[in-house]
Amino acid sequence: MVLESLAGSLRETLRKISRSSFIDRETIKEIAKDVQRALLKADVNVKLVLELSATLEQRANEEKPPAGMTAQDYLVKIVYEELLKILGEDSRLTLKEQTIMLVGLYGQGKTTSAGKLSRFFHRKGLSVGVIAADVHRPGAYDQLEQLAKKLNVPFYGEKGEKNPVKIIKNGLKAHSELKVKIIDTSGRDSLNDDLINEIREIKAAFNPDEVLLVIDATVGQQAGPQAHAINEAVGITGVILTKMDGTGKGGGALSAVSQIHAPVYFIGTGEHPEDLEIFQSKKFLSRLLGLGDLETLLEAFKETNISEEEAEESMNKLMSGKFNLKDMYEIWEKFAQPGLISKMFDSLPLAKMPGGNKIDSNAIETAQEKLRNYRVIMDSMTYFELENPDEINAKRISRISKGSGRTEADIRSLLREFKAMKNNMKAMKGNRGFKKMMRAQIKSGNFGLEDTEALN
Repeated sequence: MVLESLAGSLRETLRKISRSSFIDRETIKEIAKDVQRALLKADVNVKLVLELSATLEQRANEEKPPAGMTAQDYLVKIVYEELLKILGEDSRLTLKEQTIMLVGLYGQGKTTSAGKLSRFFHRKGLSVGVIAADVHRPGAYDQLEQLAKKLNVPFYGEKGEKNPVKIIKNGLKAHSELKVKIIDTSGRDSLNDDLINEIREIKAAFNPDEVLLVIDATVGQQAGPQAHAINEAVGITGVILTKMDGTGKGGGALSAVSQIHAPVYFIGTGEHPEDLEIFQSKKFLSRLLGLGDLETLLEAFKETNISEEEAEESMNKLMSGKFNLKDMYEIWEKFAQPGLISKMFDSLPLAKMPGGNKIDSNAIETAQEKLRNYRVIMDSMTYFELENPDEINAKRISRISKGSGRTEADIRSLLREFKAMKNNMKAMKGNRGFKKMMRAQIKSGNFGLEDTEALN
C-alpha cells in the first residue's frame, strides 16, 4: 500500500516515545529527526519537512503537558497534530447541482475517476452524466463510454471531434436535465503549453463549479510542479488522489496538495467503481499509524447488502464482544466482495493474522480464499458450536477437521483469530479503554484500533 514505508517508520517512532523512561531535550531532538527522516524517505517536500520537524521540536520543548497527561503521551499528541497539518483541513464535495471538470496528466486516473464520481453521485440520489472531452488520448472515448454503460449513467461524446470546447458545449446541452455533469478533459505525457492553454480555454468557456485535480499518489516529487502549474492556470478547487492501493511512496502527492492549499475530496483505493473513499484527514492519519477506525468499518458494512439495521446490530455485537461464530460467519459472507476485505482489515483492531504474521498486502490478497476455508470449517460445526465457540474442545476440533477436510491447525487458527478479534473489540469500550489499548499496542509493537480523539 502507498505510504507503507512511512507508516512503519512513524509507528516505530511512537514506540520509541512510549519506551522512553523520560522526555528531555535530547529525546525530543531524536524524535524530531526520526520524523524528518521518515517524511523525506516518503518523498514529502523538503521545505515542508524542515518546517514541520522544527515546529515539532519547538512545541515539545516549550509546551507543558496538561494535568493528568504524561510527557510521553503529550509528545505523541504533538507528533500527531503536526502530521495532521500536512493533510490539511477536511472539505466535502457538495451534493448539489453542479458541473465538475477533471484535470491532470496522462496516466493519473482521470477517466476511471470520472466513472467512480458518477457512481458516487448516483448513489447519493443525484442524476449524473459524463462528457468525454479527452480528444488526444486514443481509447479515452471508448473507456468512458464503457464505464458509463456499466454504471448506467448517461454518456456524451463525439468520436473524431478534436475541439473539446465544442464537445463540452453540446454535452452540457444534452445533459441539461441532469443535476451533475462530469467533464473528462485531456491530459499530456508532461506539462506543456498546449495542455495549460486547453484547460484554461475550457475553464473560461464554461466556468465549472469544481475543478478537480486527479493525481497519482505514487508520482513522487514531480507532483509539486504539476499541481502548482495547473493550479495557477485554472484554480484547483479540490483533489482526487488515485492509486492509494499501490506501492509508491505517496508523500510527494500529499505535500503537493498541501502546498496548493486545495482539499483532498477523495482517495482512489482500487480499480473498481466502488473503490473511492471520501477523504478525512484524522481517519487517514489514524489508519496510517495503524490505529484503525470504527467509522470506516461501519461504512464498509454499508457497502455490502447488509441493511442499516443489520449493520448497526452487527456493530453493537462487535463492540460489546457478545458476538459468536455464527455472527462472524454471516459478516464474512457479506464481505466477500471486491475492495471490502481491504477496508475491513484497515478498520479492525486485528494487529496480527493467525500465526503471528502482520497484516500486509499479501495477506489481503489471499483473504478471500482464507475466508472461504473458514466458511467450510464453520459449515462442519454444529449450531451449538457456532453459538458457543468457547466449548469447542480437542474432541470437537478432531470431528470438525474430518468433516471439513481441513487440518486441526486450520480450525485452531480460526478460533484464535475469532478470540483475538472479540477481545480487542471489547477493549475499545470507553476512552480509558482506548488509551490503555493504544499504550499496550505501542509498547508491544502491535497496533490496534484507536479513537484519534483520545489524543486530543
